[in-house]
Amino acid sequence: MTDPQTTILVVIRGNSGSGKSSIARAVRLAYGRGCALVEQDHLRRIILRELDGPGGLAPDFIDHTVRYLLDNGYHVVLEGILAEHKYGAMVRALLASHRGTSSAFYLDIPFEETVRRHATRPQSADFTTDQMRGWYRERDVLGVDGEHVIGPESSFDDSVALIAARSGLAAAAPVAGGEPAVSAPPPQRR
Repeated sequence: MTDPQTTILVVIRGNSGSGKSSIARAVRLAYGRGCALVEQDHLRRIILRELDGPGGLAPDFIDHTVRYLLDNGYHVVLEGILAEHKYGAMVRALLASHRGTSSAFYLDIPFEETVRRHATRPQSADFTTDQMRGWYRERDVLGVDGEHVIGPESSFDDSVALIAARSGLAAAAPVAGGEPAVSAPPPQRR
């Protein structure tokens, strides 16, 4: 475990179908043990089985989960749509109050590309293009200092490497028994 003051918080946000979940999983896997992945969809849709409406528990549940992990020495990769109008205040407070290194990344992918990527996912039948259009928020950035915007020209591998490097996770990767950290399997191309 890591001292909570030296932990790293990485927030990866973007629209549905932008690639944020796959990228976040690869960043976390490349780091290895000691780095937790907190997925908005898992906490909200699977654990709480909650709609993303006003008065829901998801924002507080995500906030408490991330803080608990950081306070107990885990690096954390938080990923999700985390729409600014619903989750922005919570995410900005997490970033501002974290005692270690914090960084935010926004995947700025055009709507047509998110639809194309969504069609390649196992959950492609779970929701329609029209539903995605209703959720889509163009350039839904947080506006925090140092927020990195990653555009569609960045490949999957480049995005993973950029986030690992700029967040500090690449440099912090553990070395067990003289071996490098666990490396990610080859990513699936979208």
